[in-house]
Amino acid sequence: MGIAVDIVKTLGTFTLKTDFSSRGRRLGILGASGCGKSMTLKCIAGIEKPDRGKIVQDDRVLFDSRRRINIKPQKRKVGYMFQNYALFPTMTVAQNVASGLGGPHAETTGRVEEMLSKFKLAGLSERYPDELSGGQQQRTAMARIMAYEPDMILLDEPFSALDVFLKDQMERELEEMLDDYAGMMIMVSHSRDEIFRFCDDVLVLKDGAVSIHKAAADLFDDPVTKEASILTGCKNYSAIQVLDEHTFRCTDWGGAAMHVSRRIPPYADCIGYRAHHFEPVWGEREENCIKVALSRVSVLPFEKEYYFLPRSMQPACGDDEVSCDGACTTISWFVQQKEAGQLNEKGIPDYLKLREDKILFLKS
Repeated sequence: MGIAVDIVKTLGTFTLKTDFSSRGRRLGILGASGCGKSMTLKCIAGIEKPDRGKIVQDDRVLFDSRRRINIKPQKRKVGYMFQNYALFPTMTVAQNVASGLGGPHAETTGRVEEMLSKFKLAGLSERYPDELSGGQQQRTAMARIMAYEPDMILLDEPFSALDVFLKDQMERELEEMLDDYAGMMIMVSHSRDEIFRFCDDVLVLKDGAVSIHKAAADLFDDPVTKEASILTGCKNYSAIQVLDEHTFRCTDWGGAAMHVSRRIPPYADCIGYRAHHFEPVWGEREENCIKVALSRVSVLPFEKEYYFLPRSMQPACGDDEVSCDGACTTISWFVQQKEAGQLNEKGIPDYLKLREDKILFLKS
């Protein structure tokens, strides 16, 4: 099981130049809008034809410009779910599910009934797409894909059109479906949570090219580049001045000095720090601390987000509360509501401490 892609595709002023191979069962493609994620899926599915290159799935050549091989989409045994599901509006649910099947009528009917039951659509078989909810449309699209038993499933932002409650429900249903699916799945998303939940390996695309390819867990623990860390949800960044192999200053955070036992990577010119990893310190400064002053607080349903300014960068006003007006580097700290008791008792901390094992050394 696996796939190897090495293609070039130019569309207008944008050029996709994707080169990767994966032997995993669950591959995610993460990247900002317009980086080439969906174009990559469409080339694999055969919907778009690359200008040149090669696509091989499990030793089966799907596309090879040099050998003039370009297998038609319907012959690739690849199931593709579009963002809008692409159901046929004039067909019923049952007809949509049957649309990709061939063979004898009785066999097709049996397979459709099996898929309608599996995806909880039996009572909706005669309805049309515009009579379905978003979740029902997605289940219909998945039933249509799985009906012809594809070797590979391509999911293009599969949850982008769903509300929060339905999204969670559909994610759980997709997980159950994938447990029974032996083929390969490739998911395109801009959501770090979806990628982490569904994928073993992750590609990060930047400007049409693969910038990072690693295991999903490793990407979150060590994203290497600032752009990749942003995609994984990191909120705090500072440029650094490296003083020696183990010491650096956070130049955007008031010049606070930090010391680490591991060696600072030679590529690092900044650090990232996730908002929920800070530790509050009151009184005397401890090692690896930033002196801070409160800017503002946002109250969320299950947590509070505190925005601080490094004390040396604060405007000329009181120590208790400052305003930034977008002119200073802010620091974001997430505190769960159930963990806020210490703050209620002691007040706003004097310092935020960085745990060495949570510091992300990055290349900007």
